[in-house]
Parts: sequence; C-alpha cells; structure tokens
Amino acid sequence: MAPARRLPARGGPLLLLCLAWLLLGLGFAVWLPMARAGELKPVEQAPAPVETFIPPPAGSYELQHIMKAGEGRVLDVQGTPRQLSEFTGGKVTLLSFIYTTCADPNGCPYAYLVFHNLRNRLAQDPRLHGRARLVSLSFDPGRDTPAMLRLYAGDHAKPGQPVEWAFLTTSGLPDLLPILDDFGQDVFLEVDPVSKAHLGTYSHVLKVFLIDAGHTVREVYTTVYLNADMVYNDILTLLMEEGLK
Repeated sequence: MAPARRLPARGGPLLLLCLAWLLLGLGFAVWLPMARAGELKPVEQAPAPVETFIPPPAGSYELQHIMKAGEGRVLDVQGTPRQLSEFTGGKVTLLSFIYTTCADPNGCPYAYLVFHNLRNRLAQDPRLHGRARLVSLSFDPGRDTPAMLRLYAGDHAKPGQPVEWAFLTTSGLPDLLPILDDFGQDVFLEVDPVSKAHLGTYSHVLKVFLIDAGHTVREVYTTVYLNADMVYNDILTLLMEEGLK
C-alpha cells in the first residue's frame, strides 16, 4: 500500500511584513544595548512540555514538496559570511527563526527546547549521525551578533558533533528581509503606543521549517504542531526516502 500523504501543518502567513517600514520610520535608531551574559538562562533546564499526541509511524506517510528553501547572506557564530544554502542542503534540516531575548514561552524558547530534545534523540542513533541538521537563524541582527549567538548557543554550536546545530545571524536588514520574505516569516516590531519607540521585543508567528537534503521545504510547523515526536518521525521519514533502514 502506498504511503498516505499528510497535508502540511502550516500556519497561515500574515499579509503584511511590517519590519522594514517600521525600522525605516524609526530611523534604524531603536536597537537596545546587548543583553548581559547574566540575563541569559539555559532554556534546556526548563521542564519539558507534557505531550499526549501519538504521531503516525515514520515512513507510513509522505510529506509534500511545499517550496524551495530561501537563500541569502548570513553570518555564522565566528562572524564568517556564508550563504544560507550551505545550511539547507545535503542533510535533512530543521530551521527556525528566533531572537535570543525572546521571552514568549510559546515562541523562541519553546522552539529551542524542542530542538534540544531532537538533538539529543538524533544523537542517540548512530545511523543518523551527520545526516540531520538544526539551524537557528536570528531576525534581530542589531543585538544578535555572532558573539551574542556564541554565548546563546554554548556547546551546541561546537563543530564535530553527531548532530550539527548552526546558529546564524545577518549583517543587517538588507540581508535579513529577503530571507524572511522567501520563507514567509512575518515579524513585527513592538513599539510604545505613545513615543513609538521600539520596545526591544518582537511579535511573530513561530514557524519551524523542515527541509530535505535537496533544499526543499517539506513541512512547516507552528506552535500547535511543533511536537517533538512528530518532528522526529518526519525527519526519519525524509531520511527513509534517502534509503535509511
């Protein structure tokens, strides 16, 4: 029997991308100072969410081909200019857009916790070593410099690990905005209603993109669908397409 086809669990994109014109209207002078190291707390120490959903077995369904992964110029944690396509091909990739000072428990911290869970699970299976990748890409280049991302990533970003986890940022809005547009990732600045000054926080719909080794997005998860067990089975499903036994 042919595998069932699962519809992509996509969150509907908002119609307006307000980040560009809001920043232009504020004169690009609204970035807050870099967060101090003592303010960053290890998210992986948070209690894991209780999950009751039982996903279908890996390989019992097919994931649709949704779109080509976006492309653009990024910076790694060493500040080296790279192309995003270096991190969206050759391996099954899970990519999320984040900012390191996000405090929404259903946003970036939740995605980080799911990524941490998946990294540990993938690392336990030698068959999967070197075949899956995690990518956290910041949409706050003013504060999330390569140095800040090194601090945020800690040991996760060290090379030579069974499961690669890349932490990326950009040099600024000219490089960031086309990437956000390619992926349909909406980001809104939160401003003071009186002064119109940037509050240092963002409003965004959490989206996590599952990308196959050929740079094609095969699934998009929002908070409701970002279940570690389901994502793990989806990763295995794509690897089984490549011949994983």
